Formats: sequence, C-alpha cells, structure tokens
Amino acid sequence: MSNGIIYKCMLKIYNTLTRSKELFQPRVQGKVGMYVCGMTVYDYCHIGHARVMVVFDIVARYFRYSGYDLTYVRNITDIDDKIIQRAHENNEEFGELTGRFIKVMHEDEQALSVLPPDSEPRATQSIPAIIAMIQALIANGQAYIGSNGDVFYAVTRFKNYGQLSGKNLHDLQAGERVDVDLAKENPMDFVLWKMAKANEPAWPSPWGLGRPGWHIECSAMSTCCLGNHFDIHGGGMDLQFPHHENEIAQSEGATGEKFVNVWMHNGFVRINEEKMSKSLDNFFTVREVLKQYKPEIIRFFILSSHYRSPLNYSDEQLNDAKAALTRLYTALRGVKFAADTGGAEEAYKTRFEQAMDDDFNTPVALSVLFDLARELNKVKENNPERAGELAASLKILGGLLGILHDDPDTFLKQVVSPALFVDNDTFYGATVTVEPVSAQIIEQQIQARLDAKKAKNWALADQIRNELKQQGIILEDAPNGTTSWRRE
Repeated sequence: MSNGIIYKCMLKIYNTLTRSKELFQPRVQGKVGMYVCGMTVYDYCHIGHARVMVVFDIVARYFRYSGYDLTYVRNITDIDDKIIQRAHENNEEFGELTGRFIKVMHEDEQALSVLPPDSEPRATQSIPAIIAMIQALIANGQAYIGSNGDVFYAVTRFKNYGQLSGKNLHDLQAGERVDVDLAKENPMDFVLWKMAKANEPAWPSPWGLGRPGWHIECSAMSTCCLGNHFDIHGGGMDLQFPHHENEIAQSEGATGEKFVNVWMHNGFVRINEEKMSKSLDNFFTVREVLKQYKPEIIRFFILSSHYRSPLNYSDEQLNDAKAALTRLYTALRGVKFAADTGGAEEAYKTRFEQAMDDDFNTPVALSVLFDLARELNKVKENNPERAGELAASLKILGGLLGILHDDPDTFLKQVVSPALFVDNDTFYGATVTVEPVSAQIIEQQIQARLDAKKAKNWALADQIRNELKQQGIILEDAPNGTTSWRRE
C-alpha cells in the first residue's frame, strides 16, 4: 500500500554504525535495498526469531506505504555446524532437515501476518558467489590458506575492523585464550572456507572439497541480490559482533566499496533478565505460544515495545496485549465502515506517520490507534456516519502495522484451540474455529437471561451471567438489554 509520497526528508533511523538517529537518504531516489539476516534452519523458530520477522516486516511495510520501491532480502542459512550435528543426531540428510524447518518457518511467518521478503536466498544455492568472493579476498591479500587447508580472513589487514561494534582489535587480541587455532596467523582471524570432514556435506572449490563459513554466506548473498553497496542491513543485536563486523570486513575487502549505509539491530527478547536463546535453553517456540494465544496477540506484543528496546516475555505481557487488542476490536464492533474514505483521517494519519518516521516507533503509533478507538466509542451510538469514518481510519492505520485485519466478532468470539496442532510438525493455520462453548448455546443463555429479567427474576438473571463468566464469556449490556458478548 502506498500513498504516493516519499518521506525521504522526514524518516529518521537509528544507525548502529554511527550510534545516532539519521535522516534516511536512499542511495537511489525512491528506491531502497534492505537485507536482513534470517534463520538458521535446524529447529523451530522461537519468539526471538519472531521479533526479527515482525520488526523488519513493519519496516518493509512502512517503506512501501511511504512510496518507496523496496527490495527486501532475507536469507536462509541452510548449512552450518548445528545443522550438520542435528541431521546426524536425527540420522537424516541435512537437506531433509532444513527443508522441513524452512516449511515450518514459513508457516509461523504466515501465522504472524509477516509478508514474505522479495528474495530469500539460501547459502547452499549461493556457493559459486561465495567462492568468487573468497577468491577476490585472496587476490586482494586479505585472506590466506591456513596450515590445515582452511581459508581464513586476516582481520589485521582491514584497517576499519571494529567500526560497527566499537571493539578495539588490540583489546580483542589481548583477551584471546592461549589455546588458539594454530592454523591461523592471528587468533582473531575467522574462517571463510572449511575443508571437508568425513561424512559431512561438501562442495568442490579451488581449495578442495569443503563448505563456507557462516559470515561469508551473508556477504555473498546480500551483494548478489542488492549490489556491492546498499541502503540497510538488519538483524538481531546479537549479530552485531562478530557476524556483522565480519560481513563489513569481507564485503569491503572484496569489493573496495562501502558495504552498507544504515545498520539496524533489534533488541533481545528476555526471560528472567536473560536473553532468550536456544544455547541457554530458555526459549519458547512460536508454535508453543500459538497454542495459547492468537497470532495477532503475539504480533501486538512485539509491536508494543520499540524495536531497539529489550522485550520481556511473560504470560502477563501477552495477556496485556490480548486485553489491548480486545479494546480496539470492541471499538470496531457493530460499526458500519465508511466506504471510499480515501485513507485515514489526516490528524490521526499525521500523528501516526510522525511516530513511524521517528525510528519506527510502534508503541507511539499504537497509542494513536487507542486515541482513535476512544473517539470512536464516544460517537458510535449517536453519530454512525462519523463512527464509520473513524472505524475506517482505525482499520487502515492498524493494517499498516499488520493488525486489525480480522472481523471484530470473529476475534472477540473465537478462541485458540490446541486442536490446531496435531504435533509440532503439523500446523493448521491461524484461523481459529473451535469453540469450547458454542455461540448457539451462548445466545440461548442470553435469551434466557433476558426472559428472566422480563419476569423480574433478578437472581436467575445474575446466575446465568455468572455461569457464563465462569466459562470465559463476558456479556456487554446496554440500557436496552444485552447487545453483544465476547470471550475473555
């Protein structure tokens, strides 16, 4: 969706490279190239991965809304040590393992209303480009073949090493342990090409059978898709060093050009003040959480914190997100949307854009939606035309964040059901249709309560209301009787 306007003089993005917010200036007017480090596909995506997906989906949506021609690339790492180890543990081919988890990742992505990237290159499909970049580094004198046959990048030969992370190479070297890899010239050097080991996947190269190191994959895939120099590179904060630092060294060492203008890093998802990660075994997979919460609630939870801030995961936070979304959908309920509005109302649209232009500040953007909902609630009974205009604005602005796409009654009356998941490998989508108490029975109970009120049997009316509440059903009363209901 685009309003045909380019906000190139208004959008500010925090650039990790300069440690400041900067006015965004695309390399080519009206066009943006963005690369984001994607998943290593050997296991289910956890909520930390979901945050990367949702954050950069929002960035992509807003660039397109602002009129930019965006090329969004997010890679897949489908060969590395963890993948090989997991395939060996499972006694399966590594391609079977990665293929299965790529499918699962796409299902999780679709559930969270994350739009697919324009390009999704895989490491195993990029071997020729990887080899070519390593050859260029060797030719430029910035890489060498170690005594064990591996190819290494020589960090001391890149003068700006440490510019992204702010780390000093001398301090890094001083902190290295004594028992270093003797095949390297310097303990900080990192591998570009690993020689093949027995029973491991391998590809032919000028240095013999082997496979790429992790860092070189992204340098090759990003420059192949977007050119040697592009606008934005994103990923989780944990990738800043050494992964992104090494990407800069490799890419600029091979091409002689500046690699990326703006570096964006989203904050960690934390549990009990620790980063959520598989290595710490303190993670929740997306599909585990989807057994308890609707996908839109998870997305709202992620949007409720600024992308650079830590995001604290807990049931309390998710329940708060559920309650907040319920307020928005309740405001939309029963309103006939105005047709052909031409877009959101100018005052609200301006405030929303100001929030997003300030480094994609989704919490402030969400506050605009709640102001809209408050005004909508005030006028929906007495001014249906005005209510329709406000409801349309609320839906439009919510849609830019990938929320409020559901029918209000559908969201408020349906519940998450574990029946969506036969097992972890079988996901039946995000549309929830199973209801523990059917709508028909609820409507019958509501009518029975109305009949009890007419008969002035207040005790029975209260009893029916309380019994429904115990089953998670909230009745919404008006002076003329119960007008609607929703699930807690």
